[in-house]
Amino acid sequence: MRRICVYCGSNSGRRPAYAAAARDLADVLVRHELELVYGGADMGIMGVLADAVLERGGKVHGVIPQMLRDKEIAHRGLTELHVVASMHARKTVMAALSDGFIAMPGGFGTLEEIIEIVTWGQLRFHDKPCGLLNTNGYFDHLLAYLDNANAEGFLRTENRSMLLCDSDPARLIRQFERYTAPHVEKWTT
Repeated sequence: MRRICVYCGSNSGRRPAYAAAARDLADVLVRHELELVYGGADMGIMGVLADAVLERGGKVHGVIPQMLRDKEIAHRGLTELHVVASMHARKTVMAALSDGFIAMPGGFGTLEEIIEIVTWGQLRFHDKPCGLLNTNGYFDHLLAYLDNANAEGFLRTENRSMLLCDSDPARLIRQFERYTAPHVEKWTT
């Protein structure tokens, strides 16, 4: 692995633990010589994470749609900033640049991005690890939903296991290093 994409909030959230988790993840990424790929903003958890990686001497690749850059929320101090035409292009470029994907606390965009990328893995468009950094149990309800989808027969056990999870960034990266994508077709009975 060379680069990890992190999906996270452009807001900071109500708990200081979210920013602390971003700084902890930055420590782990830099220690493992992993470059950060993220949405390119300078605000919220996104900005905290990017700044922390840069402060620790790491490399940060931002990907931002032109309309958001025009609103002046793009980070100006990144190693590399890709400006793209749309949100769809943003996700495509982020996926192409990355060897794994982590979601931290965030809102609609974060949820949509991690679910889409793990779905791409389920469909075997890629075999890269996907995971949740579950700070303060933030994703517990999502995990319960996925477990229920599995129990109700809408999500195969092999595919449910594709979304890794840990509250500690170092342990999550260790899971990424050991990850092997399941080689089962989604529609096989």
